[in-house]
Amino acid sequence: LSIFHRTMQIPKGKKRTMQRAAAAGVVECGSRMKRLFGFEREDLSSWHRLVCLLNRPADPASLGIFRFLFGMVMAIDITQERGLSHLDYKYLDGAPVCRFPLLNFLQPLPLDYMYLVYVVMFFGAIGIMLGCFYRLACLMFISTYWYVFFLDKTTWNNHSYLYGLIGFQLTIMDANRYWSIDGLRSPKKRNAQVPLWNYTLLRSQVCIFIVYFIAGIKKLDADWVEGYSMSYLAHHWLFDPFRMILPNEMVSLLVVHGGGLCLDLSAGYLLFFDATRPYGIFFVSYFHCMNSQLFNIGMFSYTMLATSPLFCYPDWPRRFFAHFPCFLRPVLPLTTPPPQPSTSCVYPEIRNTCTGAQENISACKTSKTRFKHKLATLFSILYLTEQFFLPYSHFITQGYNNWTNGLYGYSWDMMVHSRSHQHVKITYRDGKTGVVGYLNPGVFTQSRRWKDHGDMLKQYATCLSHHLPHYNISDPEIYFDIWVSINERFQQRIFDPRVDIVKADWSPFRPNPWLMPLLVDLSPWRTKFQEIEGSLDNQTEIVFIADFPGLHLENYVSEDLGNTSVQVLQGQLNVEIVDEKKNYTLQPGEKKQLPAGAYHKVYTVSEGPSCYMYIYVNTTEAALQRNFTKLFELQERVRNGTETEPLPPELQPLITGENDEGSEVSVTDPIVRLFLKRQQRMKEVKKRREANVFERLNRFAVKKYYMYRRTFLMTAIAMRNLAVGLPPLDQLTREVAFANMKDPEANQDLKDEVGHDEL
Repeated sequence: LSIFHRTMQIPKGKKRTMQRAAAAGVVECGSRMKRLFGFEREDLSSWHRLVCLLNRPADPASLGIFRFLFGMVMAIDITQERGLSHLDYKYLDGAPVCRFPLLNFLQPLPLDYMYLVYVVMFFGAIGIMLGCFYRLACLMFISTYWYVFFLDKTTWNNHSYLYGLIGFQLTIMDANRYWSIDGLRSPKKRNAQVPLWNYTLLRSQVCIFIVYFIAGIKKLDADWVEGYSMSYLAHHWLFDPFRMILPNEMVSLLVVHGGGLCLDLSAGYLLFFDATRPYGIFFVSYFHCMNSQLFNIGMFSYTMLATSPLFCYPDWPRRFFAHFPCFLRPVLPLTTPPPQPSTSCVYPEIRNTCTGAQENISACKTSKTRFKHKLATLFSILYLTEQFFLPYSHFITQGYNNWTNGLYGYSWDMMVHSRSHQHVKITYRDGKTGVVGYLNPGVFTQSRRWKDHGDMLKQYATCLSHHLPHYNISDPEIYFDIWVSINERFQQRIFDPRVDIVKADWSPFRPNPWLMPLLVDLSPWRTKFQEIEGSLDNQTEIVFIADFPGLHLENYVSEDLGNTSVQVLQGQLNVEIVDEKKNYTLQPGEKKQLPAGAYHKVYTVSEGPSCYMYIYVNTTEAALQRNFTKLFELQERVRNGTETEPLPPELQPLITGENDEGSEVSVTDPIVRLFLKRQQRMKEVKKRREANVFERLNRFAVKKYYMYRRTFLMTAIAMRNLAVGLPPLDQLTREVAFANMKDPEANQDLKDEVGHDEL
């Protein structure tokens, strides 16, 4: 019931009177429940009382500030995570791209019109922020937002779904009653009170059950509680203070997983009560600031920071901005006068239980419940019921269930599951000639998320079957062999590789028949994985595999992996060396050396699932690292004067090239070239990491400038094309090249900062 927080403020004069009465020993009116929750139990005893409760007047100040912040954050988000800055890459006209809409008939408009859709969305967000033509702005935002959202399931996540829900809620709320242009245009709207249900929906959606609490319930999953979901986060620099007193394993278990679980379960309640709200705001703010550094989640952290003040008393902006200098008052939100009555609210007469006299909580008028008040109450109840139900509705949409339930979005299972893909193979077979071939994973698509979802895999296979006939492949059959590890389990198949997905049956309301079951019985092996990995040296890599009876894995050992073997952990294997045409049967504990530069097949011949591991050493990389070590030692000896032998010509760049950024291009020895390139990159990474605050801010500002510059110019080109038509191709090419201009110093990809891509 914390969604019905106290939103009506006691007038200062009356508050002082109550304080004086308390000091005189007079008992204060109101039960303990009302002092804690802001309403009495009797307010829930009948439909009429509930309507009055949800429509009682509340100060519009906090809601108006949230409206402004949400609109501003969405305007920024449209350029970044929604993709306006790179829209031409995503929706390029004529490109043979496989897309993944929620409904197959949904298709993107031509590129210039997609820019128009985003322009409408952007101005809708600006209108929400300013409270200008508010209803129209909300409709402009949510109609285009949900269209873009439904166009591509591969971009779905919890916070993108949440943005659309908040936009829908704001559409039916009176959030333009405070600090809005509409308020300046209409005296009736300016500073008018809003019904309590406006706050109830936002608090329950954003801060109590839907985001925090249900996310906490989802984190009661055994994988999260045992610390397998996000264990890699413990190595992040944000957790350095915790690693001073705890080992990495305990930081992962207690801080990352335990702390995240406790915060999600308690955040809404900490924010609700007056006594705990300061602690709640502190921990929630700290949590979201950390998330902004840990994950690439766009503006979500800042959106959630903007929701925290919704739990404060609704008049907090008036008290906050009252401390600002008087000359700023014209541009700041109103601090006086108090909010005026509104027809959207119900002002019932109540009886003072102490004096027995009739009092009106509104000093202006009394109103009766009308149809719109009852409709708003009914909508609030139905909407919250639907939102509580959706995260557990996967028994209806069973076709979208895979190893995890439903599409990643409305489930609120944030960060509960982490995946890694070891092996993806796409095989096609010509339906007329029988010719078999292979496709590059991800061909004709810009996303990699189809590998984990059966509905997307079906769409992808259907799309491939339409494209392949253009390459003389008739009536193609498409087979997928996808190996996935979820939460540090064995790598295993997620879909049956023997099924032609083009012709396979799939329905959103029936279980997927070609989904392979997750081998949860093998989960206890994860503790042994750590023991096995701990016993290996730094150059030895290991991959854990599990497979089903009757299936086999065909694999190729690269020539770089000169020391590769397969060892059985459970079950029975038959290993076939293709070139040698020999088979070897392996029992648990037995190992077989695999030849490099050759194919082999691993068959599971036991009655139950088998599990085994590949152990390998990248001999090429190991040799390269040894050479790098020798070159570095030689370079150090030359620098300190202890090297007496003259350097051969191919090693001269170790001295002459260390101060010349482009010198490695002319180096003839490939090892020396890689060494110098790696050193230069490490210097750049070190320079970035050691940069002061002003240098970091400057780098950030320059990066954003070029992003927004490209956004504006490409949007202007598209609007010009719609208005007057396409220009000559040469002119259009020059315009796009000018828009694509980048900062000359930003030519290094931060993803390569470790300096090992050349290996």
